[in-house]
Amino acid sequence: MTKKKIKDLIAKMTLEEKAAMCSGADFWHTESCERLGIPASMVSDGPHGLRKQDDKADHLGVNESIKAVCFPAGCGTAASFNRDLLYHMGETLGNECQAEGVSVILGPAVNIKRSPLCGRNFEYYSEDPLVASEIAGSLIRGVQSKHVGTSLKHFLANNQETRRMSVNEIIDERTLNEIYLAAFEGAVKKAKPWTVMCSYNRINGTYAAAHHKYLTETLRDKWGFDGYVMSDWGAVNDRVAGLNAGNDLEMPSSGGVNDAKIVEAVKCGVIDETTLDERVDKLIDIILKGAANKKPGYKFDVKAHNLLSRQIAEQSMVLLKNDGNILPLKRVEGEYVAVIGAFADNPRYQGAGSSIINPTMIDSGRRAFNNSPISVKFADGYDRSGKRKNEDAYITEACNLAKNASKAVVFIGLTDDYESEGFDRSTMKLPDGHNRLVEAVSRVNDNVIVVLEGGSPVEMPWADDVKAILNAYLGGQSVAPAIVDVLTGKANPCGKLAETYPVCLKDTPTSFRYPDSKEDVQYRESIFIGYRYYDKVERNVRF
Repeated sequence: MTKKKIKDLIAKMTLEEKAAMCSGADFWHTESCERLGIPASMVSDGPHGLRKQDDKADHLGVNESIKAVCFPAGCGTAASFNRDLLYHMGETLGNECQAEGVSVILGPAVNIKRSPLCGRNFEYYSEDPLVASEIAGSLIRGVQSKHVGTSLKHFLANNQETRRMSVNEIIDERTLNEIYLAAFEGAVKKAKPWTVMCSYNRINGTYAAAHHKYLTETLRDKWGFDGYVMSDWGAVNDRVAGLNAGNDLEMPSSGGVNDAKIVEAVKCGVIDETTLDERVDKLIDIILKGAANKKPGYKFDVKAHNLLSRQIAEQSMVLLKNDGNILPLKRVEGEYVAVIGAFADNPRYQGAGSSIINPTMIDSGRRAFNNSPISVKFADGYDRSGKRKNEDAYITEACNLAKNASKAVVFIGLTDDYESEGFDRSTMKLPDGHNRLVEAVSRVNDNVIVVLEGGSPVEMPWADDVKAILNAYLGGQSVAPAIVDVLTGKANPCGKLAETYPVCLKDTPTSFRYPDSKEDVQYRESIFIGYRYYDKVERNVRF
């Protein structure tokens, strides 16, 4: 629809109708105006799969969503350094959104990994703004090529989960521009996301949802963003101030409370009606763009999407160590490989929180190994739930299996109890049982290969005692066969780290003040995060 036609529509709207458009109709839909032919638009969580909920809506991953293909999380896809691959993943997500009538998928998330401890790092791409921006831009272009919008998030400086609803990030201008804004800037300018989602936190004293400097002066005036800004769910503290600052859409619905405040503010002159018209213009433009290109009855090939998820997982894995070229594994008559760890059979394939996908299927690691040319035997090694019951018995069983094996492949990593949206880690350590398992198996077998599953860097006190380390990150619903393909040489582990793995937590630039539970969080490390810091101070890192 042309700009003139949209302006004509707005001219026909009542003040109350315009105010209502600036708030969600419910948890996942924008408001409609049936009188003027403006439909509701559905948004849905992402960003590594579609998390559409039909009812019992929530934004924390508590309630179940529809079945969808679970792709590798951002921590892994960034390690592919493959923009074409991410574009293809975006196309696939766009097709699934079309099949489910979703107009905007909430993602990608480009927040910088300020510390390895951030509970949501599994969803983010990198400690480097260029990497984050380029990977996000490719995903955005892929999704939007299917006439489905994206919502680039979380704008701005959402770099910790601790007190994320209220924390005040104190950041100097240079650091903001070179690191935290830069990750968004490239993606906005090059990929042109339909929407941007603002974060909960404050930046230098002002809530992101009401920050005129960033929502209008930076995002729109400086970068040329022409879509709409939506709030994160429940991030609005002052709807009138937010609307004046450039926050077009409050999500979810306020039940009409904030609509009435907008109407009253216009009548009192606190909001100029032309400002309200601008907000509604942005919303109608995107809503109608999505509606005009819907594909009712569209079906997608679930098997093809699952195969792509597997290919992305393969290209996202990073071979951190391979002494003596112990990998790939080869079949030797009369020998077996000990495969140890509950993650080997029941992988940890995605993070926890609002990005939880209800997968169309989960490939079994046991089945994948049994379908490979390698002769294998299995041992659990630890309790998958992380409760560590009978830990010694698990380890003894694993060692008995490993001592007669030609090689031992030990699957370890971070459980949902250790990393999730909603809280930050307090340590870089793996679960104690996982470390003890690797150390014990290494004492009885000289050919140990560790497979890591998790979304963040961890300390590896056993790194010098094992022959190989394969970082599988959180590789989506087909990660199990993808790992086996890499271990057996069917696929090449061509990923490269998009974040630094320090030797230990105290080596990190934020180690003494992260996570910070104070109201004001000082970014005293300035631009020196990740590799910038380690290079500057000439500090050794693990990888």
